[in-house]
Amino acid sequence: MGSVIFDMDGLLIDSERLFVDEWMAAAGRRGIAVRAEQLIPAIGLVGEACRQILSDAVGGQAQLLAIRSEVRERYASGLARPALRPGAHALLQHLHAKGVRCAVASSSNLAEIEQRLGEHDLLRFLQAWAGGDEVARSKPEPDVYQLAAHRLGVAAADCLAFEDSDHGAEAALAAGMRVVLVPDLKTPPADLLARCHHVSDTLVGLHDWTLAQLR
Repeated sequence: MGSVIFDMDGLLIDSERLFVDEWMAAAGRRGIAVRAEQLIPAIGLVGEACRQILSDAVGGQAQLLAIRSEVRERYASGLARPALRPGAHALLQHLHAKGVRCAVASSSNLAEIEQRLGEHDLLRFLQAWAGGDEVARSKPEPDVYQLAAHRLGVAAADCLAFEDSDHGAEAALAAGMRVVLVPDLKTPPADLLARCHHVSDTLVGLHDWTLAQLR
């Protein structure tokens, strides 16, 4: 039987919508009007590419640093806590009960992965997880998916990957995995949709379908 590797942010956890809401609210408290469409392109990006989009949206580096600090404080204090996406807990629980080995491959760092998944009691359903701070190249490069597969002790080609973003899907495809795309806030390009094994608008109801793909 094959294995399943999940993205985290925007796929299992509804963190991307919260990210947009928190940045818009923090900017608004500073009198800066920011639209969701200005922030959504930053989703799935890391490093300078992400910072540039956010800086442009809020009006410069100084505002970026201030807003980022406030948003991080709200996360750390528990004032901002992302919910699970519908169907995430049930799907992981079902796969675990059926003996399917599962992992998470996320651009978030390892500590954030363990904190967020732990808060939602999902770690017990996983055999491995890999973070963006553990690899040299971030998504859309395949490194974090390759690391997750290695930790599961399986070949990447034997894994089914669940993703919500174009960068994440490209990473899993580059690793040689079949991809199930469950888009969140960003609309994937048509050429990517054509290369995915399956596209769904939700994780709800995918229990038996997923098992069938692994046999």
